[in-house]
Amino acid sequence: MCGHCCSAPSLDQVPASLIPCLDSKVTMEAGGLPLELWRMILAYLHLPDLGRCSLVCRAWYELILSLDSTRWRQLCLGCTECRHPNWPNQPDVEPESWREAFKQHYLASKTWTKNALDLESSVCFSLFRRRRERRTLSVGPGHEFDSLGSALAMASLYDRIVLFPGVYEEQGEIILKVPVEIVGHGKLGEVALLASIDQHCSTTRLCNLVFMPAWFSPFMFKTTSGHVQFDNCNFENGHIQVHGPGTCQVKFCTFKNTHVFLHNVPLCVLENCEFVGSENNSVTVEGHPSADKNWAYKYLLGLIKSSPSVLPTEDSDSLMSLDLESRDQAWSPRTCDIVIEGSQSPTSPVSSSPKPGSKTGSQEAEVGSDGERVAQTPDSSDGGLSPGGEDEDEDQLTYRLSYQVQGPRPVLGGSFLGPPLPGASIQLPSCLVLNSLQQELQRDKEAMALASSIQGCLIRKCLFRDGKGGVFVCSYGRAKMEGNIFRNLTYAVRCIHNSKIVMLRNDVHRCRAAGIFLRLEGGGLIAGNNIYHNAEAGVDIRKKANPLILCNQIHHGLRSGIVVLGNGKGIIRNNQIFSNKEAGIYILYHGNPVVSGNHIFKGRAAGIAVNENGKGLITENVIRENQWGGVDIRRGGVPVLRSNLICFGYSDGVVVGDEGRGLIEGNTIYANKGCGVWMMSSSLPHVTSNHISYNGLYGVAVFSQKEGSGEFPGGHGVQENFSEDGDAILWETELEKDDDPLRRPVTTALVESNSINHNGASGLYVQSSEALHVVTNVIHANGDRGITVAQSSQLTRVANNSISCNRQSGVKVEAQCKVELRGNGIYDNRGHGIITKGDSTVVVENDIIGNRGSGLQLLPRIFPFPRPLAIPPGTRPHPPSCLQRLEEFAFLRTQFSDLDMDL
Repeated sequence: MCGHCCSAPSLDQVPASLIPCLDSKVTMEAGGLPLELWRMILAYLHLPDLGRCSLVCRAWYELILSLDSTRWRQLCLGCTECRHPNWPNQPDVEPESWREAFKQHYLASKTWTKNALDLESSVCFSLFRRRRERRTLSVGPGHEFDSLGSALAMASLYDRIVLFPGVYEEQGEIILKVPVEIVGHGKLGEVALLASIDQHCSTTRLCNLVFMPAWFSPFMFKTTSGHVQFDNCNFENGHIQVHGPGTCQVKFCTFKNTHVFLHNVPLCVLENCEFVGSENNSVTVEGHPSADKNWAYKYLLGLIKSSPSVLPTEDSDSLMSLDLESRDQAWSPRTCDIVIEGSQSPTSPVSSSPKPGSKTGSQEAEVGSDGERVAQTPDSSDGGLSPGGEDEDEDQLTYRLSYQVQGPRPVLGGSFLGPPLPGASIQLPSCLVLNSLQQELQRDKEAMALASSIQGCLIRKCLFRDGKGGVFVCSYGRAKMEGNIFRNLTYAVRCIHNSKIVMLRNDVHRCRAAGIFLRLEGGGLIAGNNIYHNAEAGVDIRKKANPLILCNQIHHGLRSGIVVLGNGKGIIRNNQIFSNKEAGIYILYHGNPVVSGNHIFKGRAAGIAVNENGKGLITENVIRENQWGGVDIRRGGVPVLRSNLICFGYSDGVVVGDEGRGLIEGNTIYANKGCGVWMMSSSLPHVTSNHISYNGLYGVAVFSQKEGSGEFPGGHGVQENFSEDGDAILWETELEKDDDPLRRPVTTALVESNSINHNGASGLYVQSSEALHVVTNVIHANGDRGITVAQSSQLTRVANNSISCNRQSGVKVEAQCKVELRGNGIYDNRGHGIITKGDSTVVVENDIIGNRGSGLQLLPRIFPFPRPLAIPPGTRPHPPSCLQRLEEFAFLRTQFSDLDMDL
């Protein structure tokens, strides 16, 4: 093929004195010519002679291979039928082997003639002889033919038609009835063809041409059954159509405002192409691949399998390069460390612990608010379950119980049990380190099958830029995209109507809408892609679409990373989702994905937001360092949040807002600057078996929604308009009302079996207007009280909890609160065991032992008694009479008649 385009001499032109050396193996041994001189000599040989020399012996074979960066590079770039092997995405990057790149192009250029052997056996021998003796027909001024049409009228099977520089405009449609090769002579751009070509033959090849549509039709080329091959061509302002069982192979072509239609194609290959300035979609793949395949199908399939793939290997599985300084200096692609910045965390309990050398061993106490005694003794929570000092009386020691603080063992983040150290690098457990794409494919056979599948259209190493749409797959279409770049488009890929896509190692950025958009039961595999700086969501899943999203980087989006809505589903696994302006993953309008094993961090809003009746199974994710809540649940959101590590957030760990529901189970919620779990009284979550520790404020806080606070009090949450065709309420007409067994109905908010410890304020703070059950929790060593009930117009039931070693009292109940304290163990708190002002507090069957203050402090009620009269200045008040004292005592006894204690 390329012998015509190389001016190097053949073996016959090599000096005669060197011919004996070429035939002798002694040349590679001592006494022969140096290797550098041989490389210089062999650099003058063209392709056939290089092949002959490589057959002499192994030493000669290795010598020929060593010419990769010299002669093989020259042969590859000197061929007018191809461009740089990494064009158009990385033309400045050298290929791994110039010889291999040249070989692949040479084999691909011969694919269009592969059916000649089949024709030989089915037609006659003379046909095969005609192909071997094919002619070259010249077209142009001063040549054999003046127009392409006249040359085609005289062409035979597999003839080569050469168009010399000029502009060729055909006035009528050209019909290709015999297989031919049409090649432009000279540099690309010197031969322009204004024609509409309709292929009716089995195969055609067009090379080194500039195509423009004729005046009477926008279609520049179309075929319904044959195979067409385009090499190094430019297409401008027109359409190309291939209909199954037809096939096509396109390499090193540029499409300017050109639309490629592929209908029911069994297999088409677009490689190293550039699509620029499309007014609609650049490539449309429509319809299920045809079961009727033409002769070229098996040859294309073999060519694809023999060419290098972008599928990762264990050695080459590194993430795509990122400009970390301009994007996120603190982020490392494969690190599993978390660095806590700053010299001292203001929310860490360590900052409030007593310093060495202070009076920590004394029994002095200061009086807190409401007369509460707060002992100034060291925190005995971590190793202080033992009795007091040696100077304590033996009678006092007899009241000490032997107990251990027990709680749920966190599934993730088991090493996050100690206080966060400022500036320290904390190693994540090995189970939290992200797997490589190759590891994920090896463990998921279905994903591996999708990644290895070849069906429909294969688009590889192409560039889509500066247009409206990239690839549109619809009506059961199939498309596979590998190693492409999509930039500055309205959207990159759109998959609808039961279509399937496979996207591997693509770069999708700066789209004016969503980067990848799936709806109407679209699906497939989206793996190993770099998706960033898009104006809308990086991936948008709607209307029963169900893709597998695996091992992607989705970051620096101007809105959310991934959006799932309108009964959208999908499996979102092992991705890095970070630095997005809104929620990393947003689930709403009955979206119901499975979100597992992702790292979601450094977002400017929530890590995961579940809103507007969204669902989802959210398991084993690392959600860290987000500006708002790690997980934000509102407006009927009912997810299952299980076994996640939610840590180092700049606000709360989990936010359950207005009408939020769901199951929050087995999570490690650690070192967030706000609360561990923050929920409103109008929400009904089930918070169970979580490890909630070292958060800056309350471990669990339950607040009433204040009037005039807006939909999202305290800056939690955001409302997005995700409707594609109208208002968001239109989605409600399309939603399925299915019941999920994982989400059992809950009529009362429940906080059950959690370990709530070492938080900066109270372990549990309640200011609620609805019922709440707090059952079997371990509330230990918090920076304020164990439980504070500031408001409770409905019954707050606190039963069977272990409340120990908190910095102030174990439980405090304000006035007018309805609280039942039953069966709790209240031990070793630094203030009183229980403080209550309420007239509706029931205290039954509790163990109140070893607290620094009183076991039970009953603060006087003020509102039932008349206010004292004003006393004139200079007079002394009279002491209360005995009758007044008896009346007050009788009132207290009636209010606390259920208490098992001697008043």
